[in-house]
Amino acid sequence: MNGKERIALAMRNEVPDRVPVMCQLSWGHYMLNTDVPPHVMYFSSEAFAQALVDLQRRYRFDGILIDMTGRPDDLLDRVASIEQTDDGEKLTWETGEISFHPWDDSPQHYPGDSGRKEFFDFAVDEPDDLDRIDELVRGCWCMYHMPFALGKADAAPMTEVPPYMFNTIDRVLELVDGEVSVHGEVFSPFTLLMLITGYEDALMGLLTDPVKAHALLERLTVPAITWAVAQAQRGCDAVLLSSPFAGGPFLSPKMYKEFVIPYEKRVTDAIHAQGVVAYTHTCGGIGDRLDLMIETGTAGIDTLDPPPLGNVELADAKAQVGDKVFLKGNMNSVELLQATTERDVVAHATDRISIGKPGGGYILSTACSVAPHTEPWKLEMLTPLAEEIGRYE
Repeated sequence: MNGKERIALAMRNEVPDRVPVMCQLSWGHYMLNTDVPPHVMYFSSEAFAQALVDLQRRYRFDGILIDMTGRPDDLLDRVASIEQTDDGEKLTWETGEISFHPWDDSPQHYPGDSGRKEFFDFAVDEPDDLDRIDELVRGCWCMYHMPFALGKADAAPMTEVPPYMFNTIDRVLELVDGEVSVHGEVFSPFTLLMLITGYEDALMGLLTDPVKAHALLERLTVPAITWAVAQAQRGCDAVLLSSPFAGGPFLSPKMYKEFVIPYEKRVTDAIHAQGVVAYTHTCGGIGDRLDLMIETGTAGIDTLDPPPLGNVELADAKAQVGDKVFLKGNMNSVELLQATTERDVVAHATDRISIGKPGGGYILSTACSVAPHTEPWKLEMLTPLAEEIGRYE
C-alpha cells in the first residue's frame, strides 16, 4: 500500500495497513534543510515543489501539503535589488515595496513608498470596497493567497484562477507520480478577514459592526471557494481549509458558530462536491468546539494542539468525534523540538499512535507545523516507528 492509498483510507475513517505519517513543515524548516536561497524558495514554483518532494522522501511521509500557490515564471525579474544580511535576504521590488526573507522563518512584506495601505480599514472601508482590494491592501503578489493574486481580471477578490497558480501543484503531482497523497490548501473566509483587516480590528469589528463583518465574510467566501474547487479539480487528493484564528483564544464557541460555521460549510461543501476530501486546520484551544467544527461539514480535524499550546487530549477527541471525522496531529511540536534523545521521540510518538490507532481514522503528525530548528533525525524516526507499532492486523 502506498502513501496515497494509506491516507485515503484514513481520511475515510477506514483502516489502512498502518497508521499514516504526514507532518506539515514550517517555512523555516524548508530553508534550514535545503540549499535553496529563501527568496528563490518563496518565489519559484519549481524550487518549492522540489523541496516539498525532497523532504517528503527524506522523512518518508505518506502525504504532502502544498501550502502556497504557484508563482509566475518571471516573478523574480521584477526584483530591483537583493541584499544579503546576517538575518536574511532583503528584496526591493520595482514598485518600491520590500520583502525580507529570514534564513529560518517566514518572509515579511513592507509596502515601502508605494502608497498602498497595509490593511483594509474595517471602520472606514465598506464591503463594496473589496472590488478594489488590490488597490487597498499591501503587495498582493507577496502574500499570494486569496483574494490576492497577480493576473486577475480586475482588482476584486478572485473568481477565476490565473494558470500560474497551479504551477506547484502540477510539478508535485508529476514528481510523486501517484505514490503520495497530495493536499492543497485554502484560507478560510474568517482567515481572510483577519489577514486583510488586521487581527485586532477584525476581532473588534465582530463586536462593533457584526453586519459589516458578515457582509465581508460573504464576499470573501467567493475567492475561498474559487481556489479550493480549482485545486480539487486540478488533481489534489484533499484540500485543507486553513482556519488558524478560529480557536478559543480568538473566538468564543458562540462567535465561532456565528462567524465561522456558515462560511466554512460553504467551502467544504464545494470541495466535497468535487469528490475530494476537505479537512480543517485550526490551532490552539479547540477542545471546546470539536462538535462545532463538525458542523462545518469537514471530514477531518488537523493540529489538535495538546497542552500547553492547546487543550486537546487525543483520547478525548477520539472518544468525542473520532467516529465522525478523521484526526490528524496532537504530537507536541515544542516537545519534539526540545527532545534530546531518540527515546524521547519514540515515547511521545508511541503514545500518540497507541491512542489514535484503534479503529483507524488517525494520521500521525505534529500539532501544527514542525518548528524550523527541529532536527531532521527526529522526523526520520516517525515512519519506521509507525511501521513497527502502527500496523493493523
